[in-house]
Amino acid sequence: MTQVRHALIIGAGIAGTATAMALRKIGVQSTIYEAHPATADGVGVFLTLGSNGINALRLLEADAPVTAVGFPTPGITLRSHTGKRLGESSTGLPLEDGTFSHTMKRSDLYRVLLNEATRRGIRVEFGKRLVAAEPLSDGVRARFADGTEAVGDLLIGCDGVHSTVRRLIDPAAPAPHYTGLLTTGGYVSGLKVQSVPGQYDMIFGKRAFFGYVTAPDSQVWWFANVPSPEEPGRGSQRDGEMWRRRLIDLYADDNGPAVRLIEKTDRISPVSPIHTIPKLPTWYRDRMIVIGDAAHAPSPTSGQGASLSIEDAVELAKCLRDSANVSDAFARFVAERRPRVERIIQWAARMNSNKAPGPIARMIRDLVLPMILKGTANSKDFRDIYEYRLDWGASGAMVH
Repeated sequence: MTQVRHALIIGAGIAGTATAMALRKIGVQSTIYEAHPATADGVGVFLTLGSNGINALRLLEADAPVTAVGFPTPGITLRSHTGKRLGESSTGLPLEDGTFSHTMKRSDLYRVLLNEATRRGIRVEFGKRLVAAEPLSDGVRARFADGTEAVGDLLIGCDGVHSTVRRLIDPAAPAPHYTGLLTTGGYVSGLKVQSVPGQYDMIFGKRAFFGYVTAPDSQVWWFANVPSPEEPGRGSQRDGEMWRRRLIDLYADDNGPAVRLIEKTDRISPVSPIHTIPKLPTWYRDRMIVIGDAAHAPSPTSGQGASLSIEDAVELAKCLRDSANVSDAFARFVAERRPRVERIIQWAARMNSNKAPGPIARMIRDLVLPMILKGTANSKDFRDIYEYRLDWGASGAMVH
């Protein structure tokens, strides 16, 4: 095992808290440094945690509190803007005990993982924005915007798609790729829609993509993906009423509940551009490494962003446990993770291209999509995503 005693983790999100718990499992202490001054209550809308991500959490004995704040969402019904049913898809494959992928509010997932980390004695410091890092003979020194410093045996960047650590490792690292899509969403109570609770309905709208699901308490959770060739400025993203009007106009010609849901939403989430990191040449340097979205952000279409981050956390701890030194551990980690995450990113990118086609492409998509859905329902690519199992006890990374 590497002689690592203390790790500096940058970012208190999904990857950061999961990494701290995974390191604790191999006897490595860590401190999490979060740039924001407080917890992420209310941040984001909702996400799907794949069954493979839940399996990774089980290795950390953290799956129960996470699934408790979500609900099973095993399937998706896809429709055209006319209301025509195009087919069905699955959000994953069940685990051996029948557990399916779960949908939950992003802020609830953050909160639960943070609570689990602190309950296990992991220290978290807020208001610590990393500005610099330098290698030492046997470690790394981190410098923060408030003038403080921290020294550890290694530094792990879990600071998301706009990662500072990624740029410190490689100043020439590619910038996040804007996908041409914006996303927002909200929650509606007291409005009934035609849907099966726990089953997503997704609509290839005439001008934008729309999805919704009914939670166990009958609240409807919805999201929108809006094509936008140019990435908007930050100010315009937070004008909820302007976006309400724009969304109502975008979905006015579609058959479905989109307009009613948007009208009845008390607060529309701030609009966010969707960025990806499709291929990062350099994941580590010296004793610094990036994982999760900082290294390989997929689009939300994949349904795998959170799951891949948790898998990364477990795999990195396992590589540190099973390697003689940090350099070997990092190299082993990248060799194990890069092929898997880049395949998933490429698959999600192909799905994104179907969300904003022109009239002719839309007609072709609606004709061929039912056949594609049937062909991919149990395809090797699909099974590779969800049958992936991290084996904590063995030196290999994956068993089927």
